[in-house]
Amino acid sequence: MPEINFHDAQQALGFIEPQLLRIETEVYQTRYPSFDYSRLMFVNTDGGMWDAGSVFYSGDIAGAAQFLSGKGIDMPYAEVARTQHLQANHFAGIGYEWSLQELQRAATLGRNLGSDKALAASKVAESFLYGIAVRGAAEKNLTGLVNDAAIPAAAVMADGSGSGTAWTTKTADQINRDVNAALNAPLAATKETHRANTLLLPTSRLQYLAQTRIGDSSDTLLRFIKANNAWTLETGQPLMLIGSRELETAGGGGSARMLAYDNSREVLQFHLPGPHEFLPAFQKSPMLWEVAGIMNVGGVEIRLPKAIAYRDGI
Repeated sequence: MPEINFHDAQQALGFIEPQLLRIETEVYQTRYPSFDYSRLMFVNTDGGMWDAGSVFYSGDIAGAAQFLSGKGIDMPYAEVARTQHLQANHFAGIGYEWSLQELQRAATLGRNLGSDKALAASKVAESFLYGIAVRGAAEKNLTGLVNDAAIPAAAVMADGSGSGTAWTTKTADQINRDVNAALNAPLAATKETHRANTLLLPTSRLQYLAQTRIGDSSDTLLRFIKANNAWTLETGQPLMLIGSRELETAGGGGSARMLAYDNSREVLQFHLPGPHEFLPAFQKSPMLWEVAGIMNVGGVEIRLPKAIAYRDGI
């Protein structure tokens, strides 16, 4: 095929634009389950790439009904308290580049440009967003799902062998009790308005439950907990059990942490008004073409901290 002059804007665009269309289609069809923060919490994509933040309101009611006389003039009134909050957004990016040599070789050989670089940039972006959703970002004073100071935290009971708290020192009954105590904590803290429907465990602890048999039976502790936990017994619905490497040292003193929470939009959200996207390619030097990738992220908003419980030392 005839050689393309990449210093001629029209010829360059005629080659690069269809290549980008193919690459971006390929990239956005790819999924990365290891960075799937959407199953941990609701992802709110309201807004746009250039929004500075979002405003939301939290509120509570106050007041009490009282007995009145038929001629009473001291009517009790209900009040509503509202507090305004600002969730700031933060601009970030990860892109990729092509050299003139790569472009010329592809054009000369009549081959498509590889999508490897775009896929790498997309995967790095998802890893970045996953880290913010789970751990937060100290640079922007953001906390994540596993380390928010507003969420009630406590250690599990130290009644394992040698007064240990770790599940490896405990019986199946004690472990089951620890799990149900965590699941019941949000219910008690919110006065029975929110039930924990999700249990997030360190990956190593989830694996321990899966391989630990109950007595001499073939039933594992994991299977038993799935069938007999507080959420399932109360509602008849399955408990969402998820393993996460982020919890191995997230607890107090670097201990393993367990999370039980109501995984609903009302309780927590991850603000992502600008999901990662690629901008049009441009020539940034005589021998380099760049494709910028940008995103706008607001971080985790925990509206009802008491609907989540941390339990450490497992």
